[in-house]
Amino acid sequence: MTDQANQTPSPSDLPGVDEFLRLVEDCCAPLALKKKVVRGLIDSLRGRILAGGDVAAADLEPAALVRSFDAALARAERPCFRRVINATGVVVHTNLGRSVLPDTALEMIAMVGGGYSNLEFDLDTGRRGSRYSLVADLVCEITGAEAALVVNNNAAAVMLCLDTLARGREVIVSRGQLVEIGGSFRIPDVMSRTGAILKEVGATNRTHLRDYEAAISENTAMLLKVHTSNYRIIGFASEVAGTELAVLAHRHGLPVMEDLGSGCIVDLSRYGLTREPTVREVVESGVDLVTFSGDKLLGGPQAGIIVGRRDLVEKIRKNPMNRALRIDKFTLAGLEAVFRLYRDEVEAVRRIPTLSMLACSADELKKRARRLARRIAAAEIPAETRVVPTVSRVGGGALPDQDLAGYAVTVRPERMTVAELERRLRRLDTPVIARIEEGRLLLDVRTVADGEVRELAAALAAALGGTE
Repeated sequence: MTDQANQTPSPSDLPGVDEFLRLVEDCCAPLALKKKVVRGLIDSLRGRILAGGDVAAADLEPAALVRSFDAALARAERPCFRRVINATGVVVHTNLGRSVLPDTALEMIAMVGGGYSNLEFDLDTGRRGSRYSLVADLVCEITGAEAALVVNNNAAAVMLCLDTLARGREVIVSRGQLVEIGGSFRIPDVMSRTGAILKEVGATNRTHLRDYEAAISENTAMLLKVHTSNYRIIGFASEVAGTELAVLAHRHGLPVMEDLGSGCIVDLSRYGLTREPTVREVVESGVDLVTFSGDKLLGGPQAGIIVGRRDLVEKIRKNPMNRALRIDKFTLAGLEAVFRLYRDEVEAVRRIPTLSMLACSADELKKRARRLARRIAAAEIPAETRVVPTVSRVGGGALPDQDLAGYAVTVRPERMTVAELERRLRRLDTPVIARIEEGRLLLDVRTVADGEVRELAAALAAALGGTE
């Protein structure tokens, strides 16, 4: 005789919404949320039944329905915006929020968010103040610039500068620097939105000073240099240095601007990385305006930072578009804390997570990988694990050709595919984001904090041993 509990039910066997709600009436969740969850479950069960899915009569028993409700409610109440463990080895991971903020920045953000602040109140005069003044002096101190302005990201910074200084006029830029950034945004598209007229010079691989000089006309507004931080042209290639562009531009009474992008403050070559131009070096080269990101190599919150000549920055600040692009108190708090750390380079590299991860030695990473492997072994999970050398990446469109030698723990599960394990890790309450290489799950410890090692091992055990 067929077990009725295993028989496939029909849609008419499904409970109504009110009947289902009576089963979970003791649940203290808001009624609107309970109704949403119940309707979702009923719709899901109906769809699975009609599709000939794996729904049995036992799944419609009251106890089973309550269990399904509890699990669905937990998922519904889980925040959409969550912390994840980054085990990809990509330090400035755009999809995972880019730079991790230092503790001092988190403390500042909590302070200004937990009470009122002097965001736009001058404590000396007792009158309305400017939010930009809270961080401008500090940015100038670190970069050597005359003035500074902060907006919500670097694309906005570039757009605001061009809209202010070049609307309806020509901006001369090397053809080899017409970059495309994440999300398919391109420098020419950003320029066109400001009303600036793009004037390309040179060839893809080589541009000379004479190319810029020949292109200057009475309709020229500025010369623009774009640092190609997200790709490299190697071989028979050359570009004009900022110092040379500045001399040429100033001879013609024009400003020169550089979109530096990644926002490097310290000389990374001291820590074994490819050398990137620092903001101070670009400012000192004679370039009139420099724009860069706050959340890439700077290691701060998302922001677009404009530094340079005082008269130009003041014009940009007065642009009405600046109101639409301004930053909030949390960004200001985070930026101030990060820039304060740059007063001592050793402290900055030690305490700013982006820099400390980039500068972390292979030996230290090997020790961390071994600690993780030992914790995984202690959990006695059904998988083969090994500590292996690997290559990490900077990410965030910075240093694209930089190999970061490090270590990882690889996992080959015995009872499921690697793809299934990767999926399960992503679906945990604290998701783990890893990568798959050569048929193995790879946990790159460069982007795993020391305090996350125990949590990562427990997450792996839960994903390998649990059921969904």
